[in-house]
Amino acid sequence: MSVVQISIILAFIIVILVIGVWAARKNPGQGDLILSNRQLPLWLALFTMSATWIGGGYINGTAEYTASAGLIWVQAPWCYALSLIIGGIFFARPMRRKAYQTMLDPLHERFGQRVTGILFVPALFGEICWAAAILTALGTTFSVILDLPYTQAMVASGILVLIYTSLGGLWSVAVTDLVQLVFIMGGLILILPFAFQASGGWSSVDHQYLAKMGDAASFLPSSANLGELKWYWMDSALLLIFGGIPWQVYFQRVLAAKNEQTAMRLSIGAGFICLVAAIPAILIGMIANTTDWATLGITFDNPSLSLPLVIRYLTPSWVAVVGLGAILAAVTSSMDSSMLSAASMFSWNILKPLSPRPLSINKAVRRSIWVVGLITLFIALKVDSIYALWFLCSDLVYCLLLPALTLALFDQKTNRTGILFGLVIAVLIRTSGGEPLLHIPPWFPYLRAEDGTILWPFKTMATAGNFLVAMLVSRFVASR
Repeated sequence: MSVVQISIILAFIIVILVIGVWAARKNPGQGDLILSNRQLPLWLALFTMSATWIGGGYINGTAEYTASAGLIWVQAPWCYALSLIIGGIFFARPMRRKAYQTMLDPLHERFGQRVTGILFVPALFGEICWAAAILTALGTTFSVILDLPYTQAMVASGILVLIYTSLGGLWSVAVTDLVQLVFIMGGLILILPFAFQASGGWSSVDHQYLAKMGDAASFLPSSANLGELKWYWMDSALLLIFGGIPWQVYFQRVLAAKNEQTAMRLSIGAGFICLVAAIPAILIGMIANTTDWATLGITFDNPSLSLPLVIRYLTPSWVAVVGLGAILAAVTSSMDSSMLSAASMFSWNILKPLSPRPLSINKAVRRSIWVVGLITLFIALKVDSIYALWFLCSDLVYCLLLPALTLALFDQKTNRTGILFGLVIAVLIRTSGGEPLLHIPPWFPYLRAEDGTILWPFKTMATAGNFLVAMLVSRFVASR
């Protein structure tokens, strides 16, 4: 690692920190850390929403699955784009119209504090897991490109984010997101021509990728590229699309918009930006898949390292450092949002109702940001797969939070008893398939593929069961 490389990375960190602190002082939201007094203009809200979703997990995970499983399994880019568009059309306007403070407010309004406290757990865990996946992406990238222990990179980046987030809240996060999005897209685009040149050009990469991946090189599902996994593929797609909606990190921007029309437009616009932003990562994944790594003395046995390996070995050193800056930008742009979102829910929906005396929300948010940040760092050290943790985040909110939030907004007959019964059914069905990432074994003998993958869409079944039971039990109780 050269002095020049260190200088460039330090310069980037200082720029982000200075901009974050400057934005904190210029906050027009009158000190409101959670929603910045709902002063986010459309252009800034659009950029911060896009940068939040285009995180390290998004970029690294997309490259990982392109290289290892084929384009048919690169579901997150188009699924999350649809998630933002659907959220904008159906959820953004009613949430902003009622001027809620957090995503949990409609749950508290409809079902009470106890149900809110229960649903806060998957909401918090989802935000923390998301941020942990992001930090892991940064750590592996640093370790490959600069030969640094990844723990150092994670700790340093985490502290950077926590400083400016705790100082300026949403406004600092939004302004730094704008700068970070420029770094992300500029860095990834800069990498491509050098990586393609080193791997023989686009035609060679495309030809080799099609030859190696076969039917899996297509985005369109078919019996040829999915076979017996068609229901598993559909389960994963629905999880990512609808599991991408009930996130505080999403609704924080929706609720901070100046009006409900702006809230809808920023969500739909961000969906299209996220889809375009995935293209460089997909191309880098194709390059990683078709490169003869053996000639470089490298064993390509860990697809999650696709992006950092391409950056380090297929680009000049100065480009590699710029690419690393892009990953650092992706990480910080998403982590700050997750930390603020988790702290906002905890302070507003948990601490405030339980506090025996008037509570300073801003002080509580600042303290909570640091607590959540330390928990995130701990979890990040235990992560094996970026993409697996990414799926688990959406898994939790898909099965548990989506039905409760949707029914709170759109079904006035659903009550607290129904919601509780729905949650119990969802947990039973979801755990029936186990969770390898958490070392939870399945307890129901579902039909499996040769590699052990459960073929039945039990996650969607858990979500559907949650919806159905909550509505039926609510109506039965009301009729008694």
